Amino acid sequence: MRFVLLGAGMFALSLPVVHGQAGVPSSLPLPVLIAVAAVAGAAAWWARRSWWPLAVVGAVTYAWLVMWPPLMLASYYAGRTLDRRRIAAYLGGSVAVCGVSALVGEWQNGLHEMATATLGNALLMALAVIALPLALGLWVRARHEGLAAAQREQVMRAEQARVQERARIAREMHDVVAHRVSLMVLHAGALEVRAADDETAQAAAMIGGIGREALADLRDVLGVLRSPEADAVLQPPPTLSDLDRLLDQSRALGITVTRHDEGEARTVEPTVERTAYRVIQEALTNVHKHAGDAGTDVRIRYGPGELEVEVRNQAPGSPPERLPGAGWGLVGLRERVELLGGTLRTSAQDGGGFLVRARIPA
Repeated sequence: MRFVLLGAGMFALSLPVVHGQAGVPSSLPLPVLIAVAAVAGAAAWWARRSWWPLAVVGAVTYAWLVMWPPLMLASYYAGRTLDRRRIAAYLGGSVAVCGVSALVGEWQNGLHEMATATLGNALLMALAVIALPLALGLWVRARHEGLAAAQREQVMRAEQARVQERARIAREMHDVVAHRVSLMVLHAGALEVRAADDETAQAAAMIGGIGREALADLRDVLGVLRSPEADAVLQPPPTLSDLDRLLDQSRALGITVTRHDEGEARTVEPTVERTAYRVIQEALTNVHKHAGDAGTDVRIRYGPGELEVEVRNQAPGSPPERLPGAGWGLVGLRERVELLGGTLRTSAQDGGGFLVRARIPA
């Protein structure tokens, strides 16, 4: 659209210039002058792809009819696009065009000769039509290149800051979280070996297995933080096909978990399945932290246009052991669900239970 307006403006400016130009041969009828102005407008419109046709039209019309708008615009584009060697060649060609225009002016006499064949006027026309637009194009190009260089430098600094921050987070996670989880796995293994009964040994083995899985997930996260995204190799994220293993881990820790599937099970988008899995995982984690051994129902409903997951726990039979937590689990879940266009509802139930329900378009 911008170049359409440029072409229309070039036609509108060139036509009165060439029609009222002193020294135009009287043998040229108005339709010919309109055609010349239209060619100049078309060359200006074509400048979005190549400005060389505009330069040719400008040279011919200036030398023949002293029609200066096309040559002025071509000089501006020369400053915007040409390198130093080609700018010198363009200036040499422009001097030749001015010389031809002076010869044509001497041949036609009249005001054409005065405008292009006298030294003072010729220099003034060359300055206004060629030198100043060329200098303006050079200035605009230098300004754009400076802004682009500043933007590139800003992006590089921001990327460097991100890399440094990711490395710092990775070091903190490795030195603190990974170290403590590793100690937990080692102690669980020692407890499994020294356990006096099978139930304690099984519980210790379960704790050790969960800890090893946590270390594997942590290694994946550290790999993402330390490496470019293209080089990071991750384990496939869990989906609803891995849900039974998650429920078995909760059962092994003393919670009665019952799964209910409603509707016709079908394959849904992987992002929806992963989000549903994370909702159930976080809800069960909260049951462990806040409800102790409370019985829990996990319900999965396949609707015609959505997937609904619901985790509802009963009131705890005994006061739960209060475990530390970051306090951001449900907030992160709500953001994850809402990014997919879904809704997350959490509410306390009559009798002391708690409900987590997510509806996700699928």
